[in-house]
Amino acid sequence: MRTVYDPADLSPGRFYRLLTATIVPRPIAWVSTVSADGVANVAPYSFFTVASTAPPVVQFTSVGRKDSLRNIEESGEFVVNIATVPLIDQVNASSASFPREIDEFAEVGLRAEPSERVRPPRVADSPASIECTLRRVIEVGDSFVVMGDVVAVTVRSEVLAEDGLPDFAALAPLSRLGRTEWGLTPPVRLLDRPS
Repeated sequence: MRTVYDPADLSPGRFYRLLTATIVPRPIAWVSTVSADGVANVAPYSFFTVASTAPPVVQFTSVGRKDSLRNIEESGEFVVNIATVPLIDQVNASSASFPREIDEFAEVGLRAEPSERVRPPRVADSPASIECTLRRVIEVGDSFVVMGDVVAVTVRSEVLAEDGLPDFAALAPLSRLGRTEWGLTPPVRLLDRPS
């Protein structure tokens, strides 16, 4: 027996909560941007993934037109910082709706540091960041899919494994689940793909 949910029968808010409780876990793009006036912004987005590998493109979705989206459209640049378990309180705090003129790094107690190739700063305590230039924004219903060309990935040496890639446990990524639930770094099982 299954319960059937028809989008036509539920409010958009209720259907949003159904989707976000069903599509789990979702990695978090902790997006840092800078406004045309030079004000730093950082906010988490849990609709986030890789869009292309050649060329490397990442994407996240802004539900509604928020400061991050406006800043990206103005500057053409953004950074995806990896949201981690030790930073959960700051990640959550940065999801608040702050006035546009507030430096959100300072407001939530985050250290910023210069990025390598783009103007927006990265989160200094995030172990990895993906620096992007805007490829395109696609409006979909009440949301905006933001695609960015990856121009640099920076990873702290202490989270790199012997093969030169980030170690999942050392990275300690957060994820979003449904309601007010957050996913902590889960156990890992190794399993080769069939050839």
